[in-house]
Amino acid sequence: MAHINQNFLKLPGGYLFPEIGRRVRAFSAQNPPMPLIRLGIGDVTQPLAPAVVDAMVKASKEMGVKETFRGYCEETCYAYDFLRFAIQDAYRERGVAIADDEIFVSDGAKSDCGNIGDIFSADNVVAVCDPVYPVYVDTNAMAGRAGDHDGEKWDSLIYLPCTAENGFFPDLPTNKVPDLIYICSPNNPTGTAATKEQLKVWVDYANAHGSIILFDSAYEAFISEEGVPHSIFEVEGAKTCAIEFRSFSKSAGFTGTRCAYTVIPKALEREGASLNALWNRRQGTKFNGVPYVIQRAAEAALSPEGRVQTKAAINYYLNNAKVIREGLTAAGLTVYGGVNAPYLWVKTPDSIPSWDFFDLLLKKACVVTTPGAGFGPSGEGYIRVTAFGDAEATKEAVRRIASIL
Repeated sequence: MAHINQNFLKLPGGYLFPEIGRRVRAFSAQNPPMPLIRLGIGDVTQPLAPAVVDAMVKASKEMGVKETFRGYCEETCYAYDFLRFAIQDAYRERGVAIADDEIFVSDGAKSDCGNIGDIFSADNVVAVCDPVYPVYVDTNAMAGRAGDHDGEKWDSLIYLPCTAENGFFPDLPTNKVPDLIYICSPNNPTGTAATKEQLKVWVDYANAHGSIILFDSAYEAFISEEGVPHSIFEVEGAKTCAIEFRSFSKSAGFTGTRCAYTVIPKALEREGASLNALWNRRQGTKFNGVPYVIQRAAEAALSPEGRVQTKAAINYYLNNAKVIREGLTAAGLTVYGGVNAPYLWVKTPDSIPSWDFFDLLLKKACVVTTPGAGFGPSGEGYIRVTAFGDAEATKEAVRRIASIL
């Protein structure tokens, strides 16, 4: 008889976003008085940049010609040189030297953040910021690192509260030293971004204890303030303690196109083993690479023309964030984020529970948000609002929310 992974049975309920979808579908079946405006799931709405589309069309045509057809990608790190070199150049522009064989192209930062655990022992102690992107928690629960769930928390995880009191950036743990530390900046869900000084504290801590920082910088393209690092490798010492995840999903609108990359420095070793080599072995066994057409599209997104065009979309979303931030603040709500990220973290009025406020906005304003409680215990009392909607719909959503407060 086959045996299942018992850790899956420990997972509470369903993944956050399917539960939101279930509630929205149930409400939609009741003939809501107004069209729904979705500011919940962080999916992009602007089309791919013309340079990206042109590159995809050209590459697709190449696939229809014998002389230019491509099969399996057998180049370094299972990614074509042209894309790895383009990524390498983008890092170099920020003063960060990354070797091309330290760059691993994949189908998404979400996949890599979840799969990276394959190269680490199941008995590693994991620390997560709270609130947190659910993938970090759920994938470690599936691997058996989270322990048991008590209805609120996993008993083997170290939760690092990120609250208004500490500027939504975690303090160092005092009771137990984590082996793996997840940090996301700009942060999902709070929309805040860490300074170089804040990251330096964690880099020094990780190097001192032999810990690994798993740094999710999927939203770095939204950083608008000077002095905010786009990469943890801008921090001295990070190459011996950090792995970085990046994505084209939000920076170039690739949520439906799927392309990302992970950077693992060759200087990063533990127990005499190269983590770069381990990940290369893992990817070679379980992954065959991102399609040629998509890699050409990603290369185009990093071209001078592509950057101008994708930056226009990013500015569109950041303007939406400004509209939300200013509108909800004027309506009396306390709002964080939205300056260096496409997310806004909104405190619920009168200490209303997150799911209750989510339901109120859904049923009274026909606006879909994300309840903060779905991101962890410290998310209770907040909702996350995304800036990825249509500009006019975003303005209307703010007006509706303000009208019911």
